[in-house]
Parts: sequence; C-alpha cells; structure tokens
Amino acid sequence: MNGAFVAIALSVLMHVSWNLLARHVDTRCNYLWWGLLAHLVLLGPWSLWHLIADSRWNTELVIAMLISAAANALYFSALRKAYHFAPVALVYPVARSSPVLIAIWTLLLFNQGISMGAAVGIGINAIGLWILAASSRHGDTRHAIPWAIVAALATSVYSLSDKTAVVYLPTFGSQLGFITVGYLASFLALTISQYRELKSMTPHHRPKLVYILIGGCFIGTAYALVVRAMLQLPAAYVVAYTNAGIVLATVLSIWVFKETDNRLSRLFASCVITIGLIVLGIFR
Repeated sequence: MNGAFVAIALSVLMHVSWNLLARHVDTRCNYLWWGLLAHLVLLGPWSLWHLIADSRWNTELVIAMLISAAANALYFSALRKAYHFAPVALVYPVARSSPVLIAIWTLLLFNQGISMGAAVGIGINAIGLWILAASSRHGDTRHAIPWAIVAALATSVYSLSDKTAVVYLPTFGSQLGFITVGYLASFLALTISQYRELKSMTPHHRPKLVYILIGGCFIGTAYALVVRAMLQLPAAYVVAYTNAGIVLATVLSIWVFKETDNRLSRLFASCVITIGLIVLGIFR
C-alpha cells in the first residue's frame, strides 16, 4: 500500500511541475501538443517495447487499451475546446471532479461500492474543486463548463479501463507503454483539431526547448505512476488523491508566483479539497 502512495506523490510532483511551467508558455504554442510529441519521441519507443514484451496479452487488455486511447483523445480534445472559452483556473478543477463519476460507474458497472466515509471524502473533494473553479471569474462559463464536464466524463472512462488493464501490465515499462498508446491517440486528435483551426499540422509558436523536454519527461510518466497505484487502490481513490496537486499548485501560484487574484476564495477551496482528501484517507 505504501508503494501506491509513493507513486501518487511522485505523480503529483511531476504533474505540478509541468503545469506550473505551462503557465509561462504562450497559449498560442499549444503546450500540450509539444509535450505529447516530446513524450512520444523521448519515451515512446522504450515504453512500447516493454508494453509488447512484458504485458500478459489477452482480449480484455486489448479492449481496455482501445477504450483508454479513445477516452484520452476525447479528454484532450474537450479540454482544448474548453480552453477556447475560459482559462485553466476555471476549466481544470471541473474536469478533475471525475472521482465522483468513477465511483458511480464502479458501483453500476462492477457492483463494487465504496464506504460511506470514502464517498463523503470524494464528495467534499469535488465541492472544493467546484468552489475553486467558481473563484475564476474570467471567460465564457456557459460554453466552457459543458466541455469541462465532457473532459470529466472521459477521465472517468479511461480511469476505469486503466484499472482493468493494469493487472496485465506487470512492469513500469509496460504501464508507461499503455499510456503511450493513449497519448498517441490524443496527439493525433489534437493535431487534427489544430489543422482544422490553423490549417497547419504544427502550432505557429514553439515553447523553449527546456519546457518541451520537461513536459515530455513528466506528462506521460506522471500518469503511468497513477496507473501503477491502481494496482493497490480503487481508481476513484487514486484519481481523488492526485487532486492534492491542485492544492499544491494553488498555494505555489499564490505564495511563489504572486498570483493574488481571488486569493481568499482559492485558499478556502484548497482547504475544502484537503479536508476531502483527509476524510478519504481516514475512511478508505
């Protein structure tokens, strides 16, 4: 069990690192596109080799992989659509409220419930995320929120298929390879969307090389660690625990980067999220 929490902690640190870097990248660069490309180039060949060589292949793994790939593509496409209408501060917390949906699907589809205390913790966590989203008063909420909800739905789908697949992925290399397949689908979806908008296969602007390299090393690795943690914990718990990264990013943005807009509301939301995680930790 301790290994799962170590994996989650490392994932949170990586996720926060590349997200904070993304704040300094021109939005016209489409940083996610560059980060996914860097992952595919830097880690893709090695991880795909281990996926092929290490996995215990069967029909269930193949179906889960296809579902995860499709849901990942939908997730990134929905986020990109949402970001056209509102900033990350509004969109991303809504998308990260997916543990509520994961718990519901797990009960309905697999007849696997969670304790009442854990359900309360996940619910409090989601409330904190929505308060955090509401603290951002910029953007076209009416058009952004539906796309953010689609992203949350996609997250709930690929989280359950990831949970199904991970029992057949015995090594970290195979787990990262599984993520690479999903990210390849996401990269292709973003490229198609970008071409429709810009008539170009690549963004018109490029981030600094160091930002691209860090994104490539962290984006996929962070989520492979999440999948690894699902070997020991329910998917809803793992995804909820990773929301600690939102709390950390909020605190760092206020105290280190001096982003003081709606500071009290954001700190209150972070406290609510943290309380939800504590309750989940006690009653899991």
